[in-house]
Amino acid sequence: MNKFDLEERLIDFSVLIIEIASEMPNTKAGSHLSGQLIRSGTSVSLNYGEAQSGESRKNFIHKIKIVLKELRETFICLKIIFRTKLYKSEGKIKTALNESDELISIFVKSVETAQKNMEK
Repeated sequence: MNKFDLEERLIDFSVLIIEIASEMPNTKAGSHLSGQLIRSGTSVSLNYGEAQSGESRKNFIHKIKIVLKELRETFICLKIIFRTKLYKSEGKIKTALNESDELISIFVKSVETAQKNMEK
């Protein structure tokens, strides 16, 4: 996968997150979790964009680790939303859970590879 495919995948993921959050109920829990979900779920795309302009390999790794941190936060938030049934479309939640899990795996490997390359 090239960086442009990954960038598009992250943007698509962020759009899905916005759609899920927009469909959540306007309750205290729904508002809190939808806000949190939007912050973490859209920051993955934005931080990946920043990582592409990393000033050094160390800076790049740091930014990719931020993407990974935000993906993990989004994954947990999605699990809470799923378990509390604060969603309209179960299909969208399951798709987002699966995609965040796959993206986490990709970024774990990216961090490992970048750190190995830095040691060379």
